[in-house]
Amino acid sequence: MAQLKIGIIIGSTREGRVSPQVAEWVHKIAEKRGDAQYDIIDIADFKIPLLGEPGYDTSGVKDWVEQMASKDGYVFIVSEYNHSLAASLKNALDYLKTEMHNKAAGIVSYGSVGGARAAEHLRGILGEFLVADVRAHPALSLFNDFENMTVFKPNEIQEQIVGQMLDQLIPWSTALATIR
Repeated sequence: MAQLKIGIIIGSTREGRVSPQVAEWVHKIAEKRGDAQYDIIDIADFKIPLLGEPGYDTSGVKDWVEQMASKDGYVFIVSEYNHSLAASLKNALDYLKTEMHNKAAGIVSYGSVGGARAAEHLRGILGEFLVADVRAHPALSLFNDFENMTVFKPNEIQEQIVGQMLDQLIPWSTALATIR
């Protein structure tokens, strides 16, 4: 079997977002493993318009869909806004149909309570896409894992939890590839 392709999805497009810092950190940890090809996918790069709104340029949507279809699994970097995930991530996912079916995902969330509510909302959405989400879940606190809520400085234990998440994600992604 060819090496797995795992997308690390940056799920926020807000100005001043810290999710790129988190994604780079996860990517650095993942790359050391050598068990898959890990790529960062930033939804902000695709300029995805609001689904169903007329008159917007949808040229980036095709590239977004192709990127998601090309992956065997995902790590979603999810920020919590108003007790849920970012609208930009929900909107981007709404453009997908079967591209994520029978794949696995891990979630790395952050927020005032570790982004737990955003992660739970994302789990429901992923279930609708037939995505199996793994149990290990790094939940980063804006108060304990960030300096001044803007500079990412994770506690040491968080790297171990990312490793546990990837330890679950890789075999699940491998197993689900057999039914696609």
